[in-house]
Amino acid sequence: MQVHPARSVECDGFDVRRGSVHGDTELFIGSAGGGRRTNSLLQERAAGMYSALPYAFGQAAKFFWYLFFMYFTLLYFTFYGMMAVGITPNHNIGSIVSAFFYAVWNLFAGFIIPRPSIPVWWRWYYWACPVAWTLYGLVASQFGDIHTPMEDPKGKLVSEYLRSHFGFKHSFLGVVAAVVVAFPVLFAFLFAFSIKMLNFQKR
Repeated sequence: MQVHPARSVECDGFDVRRGSVHGDTELFIGSAGGGRRTNSLLQERAAGMYSALPYAFGQAAKFFWYLFFMYFTLLYFTFYGMMAVGITPNHNIGSIVSAFFYAVWNLFAGFIIPRPSIPVWWRWYYWACPVAWTLYGLVASQFGDIHTPMEDPKGKLVSEYLRSHFGFKHSFLGVVAAVVVAFPVLFAFLFAFSIKMLNFQKR
């Protein structure tokens, strides 16, 4: 069985990861992904693998996961910005603090360096990084349940490649979803606490 070229070789795994988090997500999963999945459906229906209805439900579940992770990611970024302004004396310092942490989050999200390649003494920050959980959720929900081989000499399954190279498991999706929900709740609580307890006004 052939896998579509977008996920058929290891180097394309990096392109998938890049598209999942940075800006191209809507285009990648929306316009391009729809055509690819339709082609897969037609090929697999012709082979008698499954009917259209289970396929449609499976794609609907993936779409739900995509919306879920994108919604809560936007939510925690919003609440984080509010929290950063709330715990600092003014919005200028809040912007500087936010920019610093956005850069650190991007560094430890597993986007530039996958989690298994991060030195052990820095992995704790990977697990504390909200963007790492978003990346985990997006990639694992869309590709973690694909058990077709890739077109490379090793012949790894897509799900095995995600596990070995990125450390992503589809079975861990529930925990990832709970953590992604917890981040906006935490940031909203800290924002509310900061505006109630901290006073930077000078008379």
